[in-house]
Amino acid sequence: MTVNIALLGAGRIGKVHAKAVAATEGAELVAVADAFPDAAQALAKSSGARVSSIDEIAGTDDVDAVVVCTPTDTHADLIEQFARAGKAIFCEKPIDLSLERVKSCLKTVEDEGGTLMLGFNRRFDPHFKAVRAAIDAGQIGDVEMVEITSRDPGAPPPAYIQSSGGIFRDMTIHDFDMARFLLGEEVTTVYATASVLVDPEIGKLGDYDSAMVVLTTASGKQCSISNSRRAVYGYDQRIEVHGSKGAVAAENQRPVSIEVATADGYTRPPLHDFFMTRYTEAYAAEIAAFVKAIGANQAPSPNGEDGLKALALAEAALKSVAERRAVGIDEVR
Repeated sequence: MTVNIALLGAGRIGKVHAKAVAATEGAELVAVADAFPDAAQALAKSSGARVSSIDEIAGTDDVDAVVVCTPTDTHADLIEQFARAGKAIFCEKPIDLSLERVKSCLKTVEDEGGTLMLGFNRRFDPHFKAVRAAIDAGQIGDVEMVEITSRDPGAPPPAYIQSSGGIFRDMTIHDFDMARFLLGEEVTTVYATASVLVDPEIGKLGDYDSAMVVLTTASGKQCSISNSRRAVYGYDQRIEVHGSKGAVAAENQRPVSIEVATADGYTRPPLHDFFMTRYTEAYAAEIAAFVKAIGANQAPSPNGEDGLKALALAEAALKSVAERRAVGIDEVR
């Protein structure tokens, strides 16, 4: 069986997913839609797909699934449209910036019997998956504490900040999902602090560029998250899980993993410069998992409920910063 896929959005992340589809056995990119015709045409030409409109894709029989890489404020509407059209849907996070809108969207998907997978690609990173596998194998005993470091090389432009929903909904949301993935329990309390240390313009737009979060579960397990929009040394992505019998960690990755020793000391190549190269394998693996789920007629994971829970953690973090206190998830859900 070949799963015919249409790509909605031919921007930076759309190009990443187009490559992932091309690398996935049993998948074929057949159509591309974008609000900018030149972008759609360029990606369609390089991938062998045709250029179509969103409505044409929804109405055609030769598309089995869509990959949604459009701006965030279009996600929920497109998910509902394609659920009604009977297409399987892969959507980049978040579904929407509003919890209530996400809930109504997921209700539509459920009512239509739709298939929806959310783009929390880090679950599919081979290094992070190996950490989860070590936990599942009992190598470190019961999970007690998780530490997540996630720092971007530089801040995005102001126009992006204005539409992104802010650092917690845009950046930390990946770490919230990873925390749930590693803790193995739902978070009940969020305590967050945030500052503007990188770019004053970010503060003027009502956002932050530096944040720390502590998540706690009902049993007392804890996760700390460190975020920054500035890491001059590269894309900083690390996790460590401490358990009752030991610990397991995933260190930063480099395009080339070598170490040079001279009279001046030890040196290693720089880190990856951003997510497009750091998570190449993860993007390919998540699309492969999406295609596999469609072929097996199974519900994919992570799903819309995972997206809702990660967004709720982001809302709790925002409330915590504003009110300078720990916030229970039940206060925002």
